[in-house]
Amino acid sequence: MRSYNPDLTPPWKKPKPVPEVPADPDLVVEEVGTGFCGAVIRCEAGTVTLEDRFGKHRVFPLEPRGFLLEGKVVTLVRPVAASVSRPTRTASGSVAVPGARARVARAGRIYVEGRHDAELVERVWGDDLRIEGVVVEYLEGVDDLPAIVAEFGPGPDARLGVLVDHLVPGSKESRIAAQVTSPDVLVVGHPYIDVWEAVKPSSLGIPAWPTVPRGQDWKTGVCRALGWPSDNTGAVWQAILKRVTSYKDLEPELLGRVEELIDFVTTP
Repeated sequence: MRSYNPDLTPPWKKPKPVPEVPADPDLVVEEVGTGFCGAVIRCEAGTVTLEDRFGKHRVFPLEPRGFLLEGKVVTLVRPVAASVSRPTRTASGSVAVPGARARVARAGRIYVEGRHDAELVERVWGDDLRIEGVVVEYLEGVDDLPAIVAEFGPGPDARLGVLVDHLVPGSKESRIAAQVTSPDVLVVGHPYIDVWEAVKPSSLGIPAWPTVPRGQDWKTGVCRALGWPSDNTGAVWQAILKRVTSYKDLEPELLGRVEELIDFVTTP
């Protein structure tokens, strides 16, 4: 008698396997269904408790394919044994590597739109970038992106990742991004007019970022609305930057995109 596999699901319909990751304390993940992003503070039989940047706790079941880790779907599992001490984390939430030397710079690069974007990325992801050997440069505006990509000459061993402000459907930025996107060029963005908005208002002690009328310089309008000096937005930005101490001070829309770019340029 022939034996048959009772599972008649065609191979192309079966979900691809995903990594199983221990839910160790301080691991930063995003729950797929709700988008809730936080650090693991407790893992019990069948559940994991996450804490977000505001100290809010939520409990989720340890379901297969239930979480995103650095932009990739994973299955969280209960650790074999509880850690005796909480691991030290970098500002991005990654496990710190004491004494690690900076890696020789890769051929691949990450470009961001302006100096403020570069300074914010360095503030939160600087330790990770040095270990990975990733250099961040800025464009001084997205209009020059096609020429920069052509001059860079991206390839499988020299990937290019680009972070763009206000990357929404129908925008100028989205049209330029479509021109340069390829297997070796990844353009991602956040919905904010300026990277300032990626800093959580609560970290700055303000209720929200003000709405600035179209046609008015956004930074100047924000400073005037909040009573900040509008004649020196560079100094205002440095004051904002000092209030950013870790990933907890940034919006998830920026966190996920930067992690996605780092993974793209460092993956063979």
